[in-house]
Amino acid sequence: MNIQEYFGRISYNKPYKDADLQTLSAIFQHHIQAIPFENLSMHCGEAIKLDLQTTYNKIVRKKRGGWCLEVNHLLFWALQELGYDVSILGANSYEPAEKGYSDEINHILLKVVIKGDSYIVDSGFGGAYQMWQPLRLISGKDQPQVPGIFHFMEDNGTWYFEKVKRKHYITEQSDNAFPDTPELGNIRKIYRFTLEPRHIDDFQELNAYLQVDADNILLKKSICTLQTTNGFLALVGWTFTEMKYSYKEDMDLINITTLTDDDVEKTLKDKFNIVLENKLVP
Repeated sequence: MNIQEYFGRISYNKPYKDADLQTLSAIFQHHIQAIPFENLSMHCGEAIKLDLQTTYNKIVRKKRGGWCLEVNHLLFWALQELGYDVSILGANSYEPAEKGYSDEINHILLKVVIKGDSYIVDSGFGGAYQMWQPLRLISGKDQPQVPGIFHFMEDNGTWYFEKVKRKHYITEQSDNAFPDTPELGNIRKIYRFTLEPRHIDDFQELNAYLQVDADNILLKKSICTLQTTNGFLALVGWTFTEMKYSYKEDMDLINITTLTDDDVEKTLKDKFNIVLENKLVP
């Protein structure tokens, strides 16, 4: 485990001085723009193990990404190494199709305390609901970022994480409808959580379950998303989406392409810098 090797993986080469908010923001942005949110292992016949050395080798040395349990666990380790007061939290993600939150905790996020203020840091949501900077843990306050306006609402010890939705402009050459149809209203619920500290071992059962649960979207679809300097890239099955934020006021630009099997491998290499060891079945 080598923090300089991790910095190399995320292309972070600024001098590191203090465990302050500015450094946290910079490291976080490098992390989400270098490390994809992806579940490709389970579509390549590879088991996903939830121990730090395996995660480190996969993401840092093999230049892969991972799902929330992996990418946030790696970030947790790095921030601890750098002297941050960081803890792991668990969340219940919002499921639009069910119009409710998952019954069981199915997501991991991080809380970082700097000079008495708490911030939420989460590199493992991917797509349009990925924060780009640490968010101050404060209830009812809009926090604008490039991807949109995020906010937290607190109710009796439970925190709700939400984003104000923007309109989408889908280019004419796009060849199917954008999969995330906006719900009624302009708020997208993302997840709910409490501040109870967790340990990575609390998620071992979840990690195993997600790899065999037939109803789990991660088992149904191969997903790879990466944040860019002005939006994000997403490869879901054979569908490649490029999102550019704030193409016009309150509007994001979307371009969608359907790929062939050969294109999938090339796109992973060219756009996400991923070369798989085993054959992907999208």
